Amino acid sequence: MEDRIKAVELKVLPKDLDNEDLIKKKAANKAGIPFHQIAYIKILKRSIDARGRQPFYLLRVEVSTAKAESNEHAYLQKLSSVEDAEEVIVVGAGPAGYFAGLELIEQGLKPIILDRGKDVRERRRDLRAIQQFDTVNEHSNYCFGEGGAGTYSDGKLYTRSHKRGSIIKALGLLVEHGANPDILVDAHPHIGSNKLPKIVANIRETILEYGGEIHFDTWVTDFIYEKGKFRGVITDSGKVYEAKATILATGHSARDIYKLCASKGIGIESKPFALGVRIEHPQPLIDKIQYGQEKREENLPASSYKLVCQVDGRGVFSFCMCPGGLVVPAATAPGEIVVNGMSMSRRDSPFANSGTVVAVENEDLKGFEQHGVFANLEFQAAVERKMFQFGDGGQQAPAQRMTDFINGKVSSSLPDSSYIPGLVAAPVHELLPSGIYDRLRQAVQVFGRKMKGYFTEEANIIGTESRTSSPVKIPRNKETYMHDEAEGLFPCGEGAGYAGGILSAAMDGQNVAVAVKKFLA
Repeated sequence: MEDRIKAVELKVLPKDLDNEDLIKKKAANKAGIPFHQIAYIKILKRSIDARGRQPFYLLRVEVSTAKAESNEHAYLQKLSSVEDAEEVIVVGAGPAGYFAGLELIEQGLKPIILDRGKDVRERRRDLRAIQQFDTVNEHSNYCFGEGGAGTYSDGKLYTRSHKRGSIIKALGLLVEHGANPDILVDAHPHIGSNKLPKIVANIRETILEYGGEIHFDTWVTDFIYEKGKFRGVITDSGKVYEAKATILATGHSARDIYKLCASKGIGIESKPFALGVRIEHPQPLIDKIQYGQEKREENLPASSYKLVCQVDGRGVFSFCMCPGGLVVPAATAPGEIVVNGMSMSRRDSPFANSGTVVAVENEDLKGFEQHGVFANLEFQAAVERKMFQFGDGGQQAPAQRMTDFINGKVSSSLPDSSYIPGLVAAPVHELLPSGIYDRLRQAVQVFGRKMKGYFTEEANIIGTESRTSSPVKIPRNKETYMHDEAEGLFPCGEGAGYAGGILSAAMDGQNVAVAVKKFLA
């Protein structure tokens, strides 16, 4: 009898998600294959449909009468030592830098990775300091350090960038380094900020094992750049690193690197970004809205949402939604208030939070035009400083009840929050630029009509969500991935303007590493 393999779509109630026998029977029936002939079933994709009265899982399942082939990925088996190979400098140990490092090794090149921050273990101390003692380390915080901003800000892996690279390879490498294989099938894969540090540390060990180098507490302060050729970097200790190729993967908050590029005559561009607030609701409220249940069923995860509308010709949208999550301080320098969201792997916090932001346009930048390509950056920084100046000199974040935010009045009290440094009742509606506030005010009411119960006095509006993406772009050639004005310089990842999250940054790092190989060949 010839082996048969068929993919089918199934609907499964949450209570039956772990019932393998039931799923196998459903799959056999749908595939038209006798139950006793099935050798294995494999879940290819898993998502939740909560549009009806009863939420259910949608499963895409492969049914086969043949024995299962090993589904283990074997990317690491392709690696061999590059200890004596040609060196490539990689500035930044976030997902773009680390995945560039892995790909460089696969391509037979030796990555020399430099990061201004600390390794994931030591980095935790600086996160604790900003949470509990309002102390901001400019080189080690929620944005800077091993693993980048994504390590301690949720670990979501969803991306729309399916044409930018091999999503399967990026996810497979994460699994090989310790991530739950569920990320290979979930429609919205998520690792969690409690799990990512170990995975990041495992990637570090792989890079070191195969001959790469990684240097923490190593801040790049100067470039070796003459006559259109980029030949290396100089660090704060005065140490010189030289190579024919340098990958610049510094993340969206490395403002000093943008200014260093400008001072050296390396062309940069202003880039659109978005700014707004982080909105925090009780998670049970969001669950009730999305699932229609007073108490969330077992096997249903903390529910999320995605909201978008147009207000006065501009997009307003939810961003980095963290179900069962925490709001965290993401400042990268003293004197600023920046907030972000994160979730642990279990997503079991009693709160749900999401950035809700407005696209920044030229009309918002009046008074900042003199900054040229840095107009967006300086506008961003000015809002962050204004939020800080209202507070107590620490990391307390200005906040309002959602209803008070709409009505333009300071709240007499604030709902409970996950934000550890604490909230301070403030006129957030006045601290935000008027064009941003006016659109947020209208959008929140629109969202309340889309999601009955969303508009509530139980929600906190917290300022400010400003690090949505880089406000500056470092241009590069579409074919070579190299800066047209700087031979040997390869801008990469979110900081250069070519990614918008962990997975897209990782894929960009891989693509750039392949381009470096071609350049050096």
